[in-house]
This record gives sequence, C-alpha cells and structure tokens, in this order.
Amino acid sequence: MAYRISVDTGGTFTDMVVLDPAGRLHIGKSLTTPDRIFEGMEGALAVVAADLGISVPQLLAETAILIYGTTRATNAVVTKRTARTAFLTTRGFKDTLTFKEGGKHGPHDYSYDYPDPYIPRRLSFEITERVSAEGEVVVPFDEAQARAVIETLKARRIEAVAVSLLWSIASPEHELRLGALLEEMMPGVPYTLSHQLVPILREYRRASATAIDASLKPLMQKHLREMAADLRAAGFAGDLLVSTSVGGCQAVEELIARPIHTLKSGPAMAPVAGRAACDVERLGGNAIVCDTGGTTFDVGLVRDGGLVYTRDSWLGQRWLGDIIGTSTVDVRSIGAGGGSIAWLDAGGLLRVGPQSAGSTPGPACYGRGGDQPTVSDAALHLGYIDPGYFNGGRLQLDAAAATRVITRLAGEIGRTPDETAAAIMTIANELMIKAIGEITVNEGLNPRESVVVAGGGAAGFNIMPIARELGCATVILPRLASALSACGMQYSAIVFEATRSRFTDSAGFDLAGVNRALEEIEAELAEFQRGLKGAEGAEARVELVVEARYRAQVWELDTRLPISRIGGPMDVAALAEAFHQAHERVYAVRDEGSPVEFVNWKGRISIALFAPPPPPDLVAAPYVPEPPALRPCYFTETGRAATPIYRGAALRAGAQVAGPAIIEEPTTTIVVYPGLSAELSAAGNYILHCA
Repeated sequence: MAYRISVDTGGTFTDMVVLDPAGRLHIGKSLTTPDRIFEGMEGALAVVAADLGISVPQLLAETAILIYGTTRATNAVVTKRTARTAFLTTRGFKDTLTFKEGGKHGPHDYSYDYPDPYIPRRLSFEITERVSAEGEVVVPFDEAQARAVIETLKARRIEAVAVSLLWSIASPEHELRLGALLEEMMPGVPYTLSHQLVPILREYRRASATAIDASLKPLMQKHLREMAADLRAAGFAGDLLVSTSVGGCQAVEELIARPIHTLKSGPAMAPVAGRAACDVERLGGNAIVCDTGGTTFDVGLVRDGGLVYTRDSWLGQRWLGDIIGTSTVDVRSIGAGGGSIAWLDAGGLLRVGPQSAGSTPGPACYGRGGDQPTVSDAALHLGYIDPGYFNGGRLQLDAAAATRVITRLAGEIGRTPDETAAAIMTIANELMIKAIGEITVNEGLNPRESVVVAGGGAAGFNIMPIARELGCATVILPRLASALSACGMQYSAIVFEATRSRFTDSAGFDLAGVNRALEEIEAELAEFQRGLKGAEGAEARVELVVEARYRAQVWELDTRLPISRIGGPMDVAALAEAFHQAHERVYAVRDEGSPVEFVNWKGRISIALFAPPPPPDLVAAPYVPEPPALRPCYFTETGRAATPIYRGAALRAGAQVAGPAIIEEPTTTIVVYPGLSAELSAAGNYILHCA
C-alpha cells in the first residue's frame, strides 16, 4: 500500500494527514498561503516527510491518492471576490435573486437594510420564453432577443453566466439552446444551466445555486488547475480527489465543472471524522461534532451512525445571506475561532468575532504584525499554551505581545488582564454553545443524548466547559484533533448525488412519474460509477431519499425510501409512514390525517475506494501519571495557580488526568478544567469527562 494524503486548507492553517503503508496517521500543519496554495501545502508536507525520514518529492512520488479540501470557494463568496457574473432568467422573473425568500427575519423590522441580491440587478437579464409546469411551450424561445442579450453581456465584459429559466426542470430545451448560443457567441466564458446543476422545485433556490456555481467557475477552475499543476510538478503522479459538501470526494475534473460542491467541503468532513471516532471508541451513533479552527467554529451532527444532510444551507445569515440550494452535510459555522478578535461595541460591551486575524497578520502572539487581542492571545496569557511548543515548536509565540494587547483591552473595560482574558474565553464559549443549540435544540434534538467529538487546533481550550453547559457528559478529542476535517477525508468515500423533481402526494400518488424519476436517478448514479477511474470492484451503496412535507407546510424533511420502487398503495403507505416517523423525530408530532406531499427525489451513491484502519481490540489499564512540570495558569474557579503540565507524547493508554491540568500535543492543547478529568483511550483518543 502506498501513502494516502488528505489536505484541508483553512483561513489560518493548512492541515495535512498522511496515512503510511503501516496504517499509521501522521499530521503536518503550516500557515495557509492564500496567493499560492501549494506553498502552504509544501510546508505541511515537509513536516510529515521529516517525521517519516524521507524527502517531500519522495513522499509525493509514493502517494497513490491525495484528497484536497479548501475554503477558497466559501471565502470568495463571503468576501464578494467571485467573477463578474450575469443572471439570465425567464421574462417577468428578473427579481428572483432580489426577493430571496423574504430577505429578513422580520418583514417590518426597518433597523437594517434589505440585503443585496447575489448578482446585482443591473446584471440580471430577461429572456423571452416560457414553459409551463407540465413542460409545454407557452411562449416560444425568442432567439433574436437572446442574441441581443448575449451581445450586451459581451459589451459589459461578463466573466461567467448563470442561466435559470422558470420551468427548465419540466423541459430543458430553452436552457440548452441558450447554452449553445453562449458557446457560439462567448466562447471560453463559463456558464451554468440550472436544470443540469440542481433540477428542483423552488425557483429561488435553483437560481441561487446556479448563480453561485457560475460565479465560482473562473476562480475555482484556475485555483484547482494551478494546484494540480503544482502537485504534478513536485512529483505527485497519483489520483487527485477533492472533498465535497456532501461529505465525500470526487475527481478534480468533476469539481472544476461544478465548483459549488466545494462550498463548505472542509467543514463537511468533520462529521465524517466524528463518526469514525465514535465507531472506534464504541460510544454510540449519535454525536455533536465541533471543529474549532483559527477563523471559524463549525458544528455538525452524526445521527444513528449517519451524516445529516440539508438543502437549507446558507452562506451568511439565514434569509439575509445566499442559499446554496444543493444538498450538503448540515454544518453550521460562526466566526469564533482561535484567531477571532475581541473588541468593544458602541455600548462598551466586550465582543468576540466574527472578525478574525487570519494567518496574515494573525494574532498578536504570532509576531507577524497583529495588534488586536484574539482568543489565542487570551489562551496564551492565561497560561494554557506553551509559547515554545506551539505547533510542535515550529511556530514560536510572543507571550509579551499577547499580554500587551490583553492588558490594553483590560484597561478599556476596567478589569485585570487575567479577568479580561477569561472573559474573552467565556464569550467565545457562549457563541459556540449558541451555534450548537441551533443545530440540536432548535431541531428537536437533546444534546444530553449525544457525545461530543471535538477537533480543530483551538478545540481543547474550551470544549470541556461547553460540553458541561450543554449537559454532555463525554467528549472525544482525537490525538489528531487539530486536523479533524483532514482526518475525515481519510475515511471518506466517493459521493455523488442525482436529483429529480416530481411533485405528488399520498392521496393521489403519481406511480408512473415517480418510478420514472427514480429510474433516471439510478441510471445517472450508475453512469457516474462507470465513469469513475479505479472504482472497479469497489463497494458501492445507494441511498434514495425524498423531500416531503404535510400539505400546507412550507419546508420539507428528508425521508429515506424504504424500497427502491413504489409498487402500489401499500408502498405509498409505507413511504408516508417513514415521513410520519421523521416528522415525529424532529418536531415530536405526527399528523396521520394530513396527506403527505413529495417534492424532490434524490439518489446518493457512496463508493468506498479504501477502508479505514480497524479499531484496536484493546483495553487500557488505568494509571495516574506524574506531572513532569508545573506552570501558572488562571482559572475563574481557582485564580492563577501552579498547574500540572503533561506532554501527550509521554502519556500511554489508560492515563487519567484530573483537572486543573494542561495536556500538550504538538498541534493542540487540552485544558482540563477544575473538577473535570480526562483519560487516554487504547485507540489513542482523549476521552474528556465533563459531568
């Protein structure tokens, strides 16, 4: 077996995990280099190569598979650095992107402005055509008018085009003709057709997904091709895969064609790693997966051993931002990480985030010119971090700089530096608890019924008080927690989704139409599998899902199909019962007297090209290690006092550590708070007891 590499490039750090031929995982970490992403990758590669005793070119030459995940697409959308994109739609529907789905939490709240559309209205154009919901041509396609619009796009130097005609999902001929005209008149300019990308009901969601995908094509095509070329030039000759937002990975060529699937692809891998950690530790199939990086805090779920998916994933705030529209692993993100900046609002209240110091210049303690207090500066001032051992000693921290910016902020709020740093940590905790509440309590789930899997370089600072506040008794913090998403890529499969829209309900079920849609979905999945290199003989699993709702409800719930085809009334009843159960699980109520409406049908194929290392069949004998060192640390409960410091490398399985204490790993630090405890499992994960 050759090496297998997974890379996750975040806003602050580039994380790399390498699986060697003996089945051991190695981690490398370096600061992200936004201008040329391979430079940061090369820095992380050098760390692992040195650990393995080989050179970087040799490591790349002996690597069979490299899986790449990136936040480049997400950052481009959030910072409005996408291509100059035009939106083409049916005459009369120019404002689809403007209206969004209301655009506000409260329609009569005038304390903030209505949000701008993803593509400006001045770059939105109407095409004379109309197809009915049944696929009949109501208004013929006006080719002369379409050509005139495309001439306008050329004059305005449009870099990408999004085409979303109203009922193209019923009959795509007008979209296809518009695509042919774009190729003829604007050769080389990328475009996206909505019926090919996301053939679903709800015109705004389909239009939004199409607009986002088209706007990303110039940027992501250049980025992925450049990264692939740099890897090849450095000696890599294996298969290059890219992680996707559905918790799997695909060939780089597929993502170049549909870059929207790279949005949130890094965070989507954290639940994959969380599921694997629960399996290894045999702690059940329900987990809250928290990934605390330098820029964001991401939280996802594992339910009954499976990932949780959604079509309701927004970039930015719900209603105010832009909906992705495609199916994604349900991961919520907030601006609260190790690099989040602490600041005072107009009323003098202390806030943390969402602004981040990033990797350039980074927190003040990085010594790269940062002058704003961050969560990392607070943790360093409190004594939680050894400035000489950060990232395994590869990045020396400036403790004096951290104390300076914390002391300056303390003077502004009239507190001691210790109290101010502790307050920064507490506020960050509350932001994270709120984010976890949105994906659990707000969705009808009790956090007490789950374990927490914690990852990210900053996870160990505060995951124990967060879990205690939520009522979660147990936290799994893997030894490679700082690269949780990159670890998830090691366990991921090739995943592809196909979708068809076929509206019907349980009272008058369209047997022929639904079965035809399911046949088309399975044919598309089979075609994808046949075209996948190196997948011959690989295990493949197909899952069929329908988005369903009670009549008069606005939103749908994903419901798994109990069978692959609907044969008659008994099968319809079984499908309706599956929805009743899903609705009861989420909302604690079922309405068997109401017809069930079925909207969009989906198929998801997962192809396992490789299996993760098996869990160890060992039981660790407990013991209490002697702390090799003490360091003054500040805790709200105890004040500043000498605290035991342990190096993770010196601990063996079964180690029991009572708080207050600090456990230092090369790429993460675990703070064991007073009254709580931690142990090292036989599988090499830290089990934190937070009751």
